[in-house]
Amino acid sequence: MLGAMEDGDRLDEHARRARDWVRASRPPICDVITPWEHGTVVRSSEFPDYYEYNHVRVESDPAMNADELIAVADEALAGLSHRRLDFEVLEAGERVRAEFVQRGWITSRLLWMRHRTPPPAVPGPEVAEVPYGAVAHLRIAWHSEDHPGETGHGAFKAQAREVSIRRGGRVLAIPGEERPAGFAELVSDGSSAEISQVYVEPRRRRAGLGTALTVAAIRLAGQPRDLWICADDEDRPKEMYARLGFQGVWRSMMFEHSPAA
Repeated sequence: MLGAMEDGDRLDEHARRARDWVRASRPPICDVITPWEHGTVVRSSEFPDYYEYNHVRVESDPAMNADELIAVADEALAGLSHRRLDFEVLEAGERVRAEFVQRGWITSRLLWMRHRTPPPAVPGPEVAEVPYGAVAHLRIAWHSEDHPGETGHGAFKAQAREVSIRRGGRVLAIPGEERPAGFAELVSDGSSAEISQVYVEPRRRRAGLGTALTVAAIRLAGQPRDLWICADDEDRPKEMYARLGFQGVWRSMMFEHSPAA
């Protein structure tokens, strides 16, 4: 059991805070925030290739099928090369997930986790703060894993760097490596923080590097009101995060259609 989850549209305190943390991250980046019948459309004219800041947020169950929701996304995200819907209510996304998969969309169930207890002492390599550019190759590798066959990484690379700067991103890696094999990034609003990225090259996975990077990011965060991390709810990293003191508080869903899909 990874923690208390939402019950339909009713969220407990920590789930609401996780949801509100996600919502609050949009206005500093997005210049278009428009309500629609069942949620909000968020877009960034400056960063159109950064999917996270250009999507349709579904805040309640719209009782619509996949084709109807795709039509909403097509209208709301017209002019962009991708389509994305973020479901804040898990059940609403699960209900139409199979339909979206049939239409070639990538779907993910996400688990937002809040740090509760200090991480155990773990052996591992030394980790230190490094310049943003020191892990540029890893960001491209990660993007390629998530969007296989997609071209145009250059535009995303530049936009991701600017977004990280605006959010006060701090990057961690193993110092001294000519080309680091993994990195973590921490962002903060001054009172709460998020380990927004943890990535390790496939060849170095399951060797403790992800754990070392996450522990270093936890320590770098200090003692914020909330420290968040978002995990794929259908993959192994959430178990590692649980061992390091994180507890699941909120599940959501993300549906995405990229140019290569």
